[in-house]
Amino acid sequence: MSESVAKSVDKEPEEQKFEMRGEVKRLTGLTIFVIVVTLLAVLVAVAVYAQDTGSPTVQDKYSLKSPSGIAFSDFRGYEDWPAVSSARQDEILKVIVANPKMIAAYKTGVPGNGQGFPDGSMIVKLQWKQKKSTEAQFAVDVPDYFTQAFVMEKDSTRFPKTGGWGYAVFNYDTVSGNFSADPKSLSDCGNACHTAVKAKDYIFHPYEMR
Repeated sequence: MSESVAKSVDKEPEEQKFEMRGEVKRLTGLTIFVIVVTLLAVLVAVAVYAQDTGSPTVQDKYSLKSPSGIAFSDFRGYEDWPAVSSARQDEILKVIVANPKMIAAYKTGVPGNGQGFPDGSMIVKLQWKQKKSTEAQFAVDVPDYFTQAFVMEKDSTRFPKTGGWGYAVFNYDTVSGNFSADPKSLSDCGNACHTAVKAKDYIFHPYEMR
């Protein structure tokens, strides 16, 4: 056998090895891709099923609307809004927060300067059932569990009959961990009480010193 023929014969197994390695890598990559896609599909299916079965751990509270159509999503991010004031009524502790637009109006002197809050202003009264602290060395009431978010939003076009303010209540159930729109919460809910402070654009609480 000539030297050139011998070299050609030697190259053939090597080429076959390279081709086989390439095929193995290609199949391995394809297998990994299929596995990843399958896992993603399973995770999506589980999430959709959980939502369909109403799992309290995946409830989207911002999908709720009051009977009058006030969307909880209008108040998205209220959890981090600045505090305006606080109050206590019977066994309920309250913290009042407002969106940046309303806070900005407060800081310009509204409503004490005779001006009203601009459309888009939103204020939320967060309510907790209270209890006596068992840790403090003095008598003090502290939040026990959350019960309700009472919301108000200024929209003169939507709520012309109530001074431009819309009202709604979203209740919280500690057992299920879910919010629900109060069925008695109509667009004029709360207006009967707030007319007492009509001169202050229907808002009870001033922006407190801090």
